[in-house]
Amino acid sequence: MWLLLAFASAALLGFYDVCKKLALKGNAVIPVLTLNTLFCSLIFLPFIVLSATGHVSEQSLFFVPVCGWEVHKYILLKAVIVLASWLCGYLAIQNLPLTLVGPINATRPVMVLLGAIVVFGERLNLYQWLGVLLAIFSFYLLSRSGKKEGIDFRHNRWIALAVLAAVFGAISGLYDKYILASPEAGGVGLPRMTVQSFFMIYQFVMMCIVLFVVMKKQHFSLSTFHFSFSIFLISLFLSLADFVYFYALSLPGALISVVSMIRRGSVLVSFTIGAFVFCEKNLRSKAIDLALVLLSMLFLYLGSI
Repeated sequence: MWLLLAFASAALLGFYDVCKKLALKGNAVIPVLTLNTLFCSLIFLPFIVLSATGHVSEQSLFFVPVCGWEVHKYILLKAVIVLASWLCGYLAIQNLPLTLVGPINATRPVMVLLGAIVVFGERLNLYQWLGVLLAIFSFYLLSRSGKKEGIDFRHNRWIALAVLAAVFGAISGLYDKYILASPEAGGVGLPRMTVQSFFMIYQFVMMCIVLFVVMKKQHFSLSTFHFSFSIFLISLFLSLADFVYFYALSLPGALISVVSMIRRGSVLVSFTIGAFVFCEKNLRSKAIDLALVLLSMLFLYLGSI
């Protein structure tokens, strides 16, 4: 069951990336991201209120337990990590082809695995090492594909931000493993709906502060922003993808490493739409790079089961 949910989350994430590209076309990043966090908060706010007033059963998938600071301090840190990833990712996806950003983002499982070595002292087997090496080689090939479009991976700030977004995303994945795992498994055991609901609200508060500071310090004007329905779709697809993701992790036997790798399969959706809808260039070479990324994910999966 958790495997099917992981695949569903991957598909939803693919459409989430596409909607980001659409919403950011000719638009300012900060107000788009602020509205995204607002809509996500509004989606989960009714569950918080209904749970607190006893209108949602504790046995319901949508029940949000009331927790104190000992829980919310972990959620606040998660909000900071995810928001850092989003800020970098939004800027990158606005200025780079989706067929480049997608494969870069798909290397997250490799970063999660390498992080697990450093943080949790895990050791890689042969399949996992093959997956890591293939991912590194695919990144080199992606840099060659980028050069054909005048994008130098070594000196392009948008590529640097795309990589930073993936790094923060990997840190978030490792942090999820820690805060969602039971205390018996060495984690904190936070309720998944509390995590998903409140980290969205915390992000909205932080983005309001960022928006205020940017408007004041840089004389930023909302005239550079225009509303698009795709902004709401960003929030909808993201909320659904994360809900399915957290639910999958809560099921017995779910493996965070496998779920994280399957979720990166979202690149298939974003790459396909980037190719046929946005008519991006150098698709043949990028398709080979993507195939290597997916092959590396396969080896990581084989090494994790």
